[in-house]
Amino acid sequence: MKRVSSILSVLIILGVISWSFSDLKPALPKEKSTLKTDFSLDNALFHLKNISEEAHFVGSENHKKVQDYIVAELQKMGLETEIQTQTAINKKWIAGTTAENILARIKGSENGKALLLLTHYDSNPHSSVGASDAGSGVVTILEGIRAYLAKNETPKNDIIILISDAEELGLLGAQAFVDKHSWTKDIGLVLNFEARGSGGPSYMLMETNGKNSKLLSEFLAAKPNFPVANSLMYSIYKRLPNDTDLTVFRQDANINGFNFAFIDDHFDYHTAQDSYERLDRETLLHQADYLTTSLNYFANSDLTNLNSDIDYVYVNFPFIKMLTYPFSYVTPMLIIAGIIFLMLLFFGISLNKITINGVLKGFIPFLVSIILCGGISFYGWKLLEIIHPQYQDMLHGFTYNGHAYIIGFVFLNLWILLKIYSYFRKQEKIIDLIVAPIFVWLLINFLILEDFKGAGFLIIPVFTALLIFAIGVFMNLEHRSKRILSTLLFIPTIYIFAPLIQMFPVGLGLKNLVISGVLIALIFGLMIPVFYQKKTTWLLKLTGVFAVIFLGYASYTSGFSVDNKKPNSIVYIQNSDDKTAYFGTYNNTLDAYTKQIFDDASIKGSIANAETKSKYNTRFTYHKKTDFKNIPSSDISVDLDTIIDENRFLELVVTPNRKVNKLEFITKNKITLKQFKVNDALVLKGKNYTTKTGTFLVYTLGNADEDVTLSFMVNKNETLDLILNEVSYDLLTNPNFSINARSEEMMPMPFVTNDAIIISKKLELK
Repeated sequence: MKRVSSILSVLIILGVISWSFSDLKPALPKEKSTLKTDFSLDNALFHLKNISEEAHFVGSENHKKVQDYIVAELQKMGLETEIQTQTAINKKWIAGTTAENILARIKGSENGKALLLLTHYDSNPHSSVGASDAGSGVVTILEGIRAYLAKNETPKNDIIILISDAEELGLLGAQAFVDKHSWTKDIGLVLNFEARGSGGPSYMLMETNGKNSKLLSEFLAAKPNFPVANSLMYSIYKRLPNDTDLTVFRQDANINGFNFAFIDDHFDYHTAQDSYERLDRETLLHQADYLTTSLNYFANSDLTNLNSDIDYVYVNFPFIKMLTYPFSYVTPMLIIAGIIFLMLLFFGISLNKITINGVLKGFIPFLVSIILCGGISFYGWKLLEIIHPQYQDMLHGFTYNGHAYIIGFVFLNLWILLKIYSYFRKQEKIIDLIVAPIFVWLLINFLILEDFKGAGFLIIPVFTALLIFAIGVFMNLEHRSKRILSTLLFIPTIYIFAPLIQMFPVGLGLKNLVISGVLIALIFGLMIPVFYQKKTTWLLKLTGVFAVIFLGYASYTSGFSVDNKKPNSIVYIQNSDDKTAYFGTYNNTLDAYTKQIFDDASIKGSIANAETKSKYNTRFTYHKKTDFKNIPSSDISVDLDTIIDENRFLELVVTPNRKVNKLEFITKNKITLKQFKVNDALVLKGKNYTTKTGTFLVYTLGNADEDVTLSFMVNKNETLDLILNEVSYDLLTNPNFSINARSEEMMPMPFVTNDAIIISKKLELK
């Protein structure tokens, strides 16, 4: 019977895990709706296929084609469109371009605040075709608006559609809109659709300068069918450097909003594999569900004041979809839990249901479990990177076999936990073993009180464990009955935490398997009445076997293929001043493509002033001297250079002599620029801009840019030692080079300047 209860408990746990994941996103419908007022997945996919055939980054030929397509589709719906062409400079990264935003507006019947539907249409330079990021957002809005207009209902609020440009370059389209467009003042709420992968559930993340209670209440009032969110993510998100278009609206215009973004299959993010074929259809339906429910609700609700002075804890919860309660409940709940814990300790000792010696011994396996699970997860991944060095070339930090590694490490951690606790089979009173986990969980809840109250739902497993503790103290149930009852009581805990165990390494990279390992150990400790076995070892053996199977499968599939391409890179760097040239690569592991350039004569390390700015500050791993091709660099004219009083006024015009995609301006010494303008756009709104050595401006040439004008003031005694790097993505097509194309199992490495010619030269400013 004991084995039966164990098997039944395991089946319940597996069922709840499956349930928790199935509730995260919709399944594909068996029958297609024929109603014109319903969102059509086929229509959305038709648009997606058309806009994601080729890379369409800012300044590319296909960028204009995608823009024209979106405009034409909006006009087919009877909407009047506008292209806002505006130079914008990001104040955080000092990156700029001339953005071309696509705008449309549906007039409402009242004069309240407008609802803004937001996404971006530019793909990431230079090889991503942008199906998920953010073609999925574009087609969600296009098809969602079509279905909404088919109802022939006039909304109370105006509905503004902004398909922004240059998001990938630094949120520049959003910046241009917020800074310069008159519609900004009309907006009361933003719904932003984004992606950092090609699948998985779409998470709701709020952006507000205040508290979240009104936004959360309104979000739930819209009745999304698959709301996926929790306040821990909200608390962390508010402390991170957030990089979505919505951030600009919150920071610069104090406008609240919701991000709806999916992050799974993160290995496709910003790559040539971010394609129509690889986008998860269920994920697209999840975005559609958010849009249709939110649009129908917010188009007719009061958006004038969604600010609040109260924050809520919220988390996905079985049956009710989402559990919510105020932050103000967190401290009282912790105090109540602490009091109950002390009372149970008192009664447990008094009734001889627990022993002090047994309780103290219970700390040993629990603390050892946390240390071993965390340590083996952390160093285990480090070891795998040594065994499979090609993983280091996947800058996302999430490999194609990442899900197999997650499952493998879950089973490995469970095996470790079962093995550790097997040494305590002689423990007379099982209930002794639950005291240490409850104490540690109470301590964790205390430590998060000030800075991470959004994690207040961590008290929920504690109350479950306290109930089981109380049952052990006051009732004399058989162990098999107690096991089944404990499993049933822990259903909410399993439902809440199972998706989180996967989410952390997916969203943050496999190096964060350590978080999942520690979390598993913490939950296992509370659930020890479920897993504790005095004699049988079948579960220990089973978890060990599955750990070997999944980790073995992950290693077996560690290579690359047509469907899972290897990222690689070659860049040509020409120094026009000293007439030298090099090839560089970011790859740690060389392959057939990179080895056509890099051989035993290659030098490990980087090249001074050669790398351009990148997401992870990636530097060249190898470089090799090559022939100087004398590729023409841009003309630089100094139209103004004069001294008035203590200030030196300068105006430079950079005019490319070939197709150039990006200009990066580098200073060799600390400088302070005053009234710095780029194409008449003020940098930092005219404030002094002090920068140390390194890149101080990145400007991507847009469709409307023929040249770039910089104007600024410096102190007359300031030394200007500036370098211009001009970048073009034409290394593989330039007639000066004959580099063999990649095989079908390869693709350009993302997040770095790639397949590029970089021409570097000093700016002659005496």
